[in-house]
Amino acid sequence: MKELTVETMIAVFEEIFGTGLFWLMIGAAALVTIAYLYVLVRDRAISMRKFLVAQLAMPFGAVAAVAFVLHITHSNLQDIGGPIDVIVLFGVALAGAVGTAILIYTMQSLLHRP
Repeated sequence: MKELTVETMIAVFEEIFGTGLFWLMIGAAALVTIAYLYVLVRDRAISMRKFLVAQLAMPFGAVAAVAFVLHITHSNLQDIGGPIDVIVLFGVALAGAVGTAILIYTMQSLLHRP
């Protein structure tokens, strides 16, 4: 693999998660993103109370994302082999935390309109 292309990354993620689960996660992420943008446009402001609750959920999302990836790949924390594995797990945790915050904020805004 001499070049890192989008097609290569899609193939790698499909191999890791399976084709169906990968595209289901992409669809869910797209749906949550669209709902989040809708909420931001509709409300024209960010509610700090909802934002605080969303931030408090971030550690749970980070742990859940790492646990999910470790489960899917049939790995455990003892399998971490080097710095790149730690970097990847931190990236997964960061993505899980941010995704959870966006999801929680969006769900609060959709369920409890100001």
